Amino acid sequence: MSTAPNRRAVAVILLVPLVVTLALWTFAWPAARIAPRDLPVGVAGPAPAAQQLEQRFEQREGAFDVHRFDDEAAARTAIEDRTVYGAVVVTPQGPHLLTASAASPVVSQLLREAVTASAPEDTPVRVTDVVAAPPGDPRGSVLGASMLPLALAGMAGGAVVTLMGLRGARAALTLVASAALVGVAVTAVTHSWLGAITGDWWAEAGALALTVLAIGSAVAGLAALFGPRGIGLGALLMVLLGNSFSGVSSAPQLLPEPVGAIGQWLPPGAGGSLLRSVAFFDGSAAGGAVLTLSLWSLSGLAAVLFARRAPTPAEPVEPAREPALTG
Repeated sequence: MSTAPNRRAVAVILLVPLVVTLALWTFAWPAARIAPRDLPVGVAGPAPAAQQLEQRFEQREGAFDVHRFDDEAAARTAIEDRTVYGAVVVTPQGPHLLTASAASPVVSQLLREAVTASAPEDTPVRVTDVVAAPPGDPRGSVLGASMLPLALAGMAGGAVVTLMGLRGARAALTLVASAALVGVAVTAVTHSWLGAITGDWWAEAGALALTVLAIGSAVAGLAALFGPRGIGLGALLMVLLGNSFSGVSSAPQLLPEPVGAIGQWLPPGAGGSLLRSVAFFDGSAAGGAVLTLSLWSLSGLAAVLFARRAPTPAEPVEPAREPALTG
């Protein structure tokens, strides 16, 4: 009896628990360790009172990155520019908290609890949501849930292009066209139907398309370089690590270090940040995410166009030519 089937069975028995454990680690561990880590917040008001408030934030060492502003108008501008997630303005009536639930409902709630707990007894805390989450998605649930389907769409595009044996310019054009259609379709659902994003329609479609293109071209490029194994590597990077480290459902600064930073270097995290910027903040702070997604897209497309790889099972193998007979 051949031992090859037995070896394959043992490999499956060992591989499945390993994959499940890895998936549980990548998804559950960051969620179980959510806490502020260098979270950008602002303080505004008269110098003595604002300094005291700043010291209270700094007592939680490593939790907050405090920015000082001259007045409430400057703090509001910083929130709208995505420099800080929120700010506390010192007023004679008590602290006035400025938040941006569109940037992260989780962070907005965290700041409410922190400022309320540190305020003197019987002192009301006035709260103003400077950039509010849309009524169609007040908790950011739709935006947070959108990243996994986008990652799967990009994965599917890259894998199908590879397994169908498309190469060169035809493969690159297929990836671009597929990503563009996914961007339009997802924007129609999330913007026009659900009302979960409320920015410029075509800017949102472009952000979604660029995210899917970055994922799909990366998967196809890895497959062009490493063969079918590249699809598995792409799934590890884009779905397991990229989606779970993206911080879209909370914020990158709430994830354990260096998970939050790694997530922003991968397309799902960069895509989530870009979508927030164009959907709620008129494109503020979108440059880094656009650069990250563009680099992934261009690198993947370059590999698809120029890398030489062995044909997949779907591709015909050209027969070797016999040397011509000479006289």
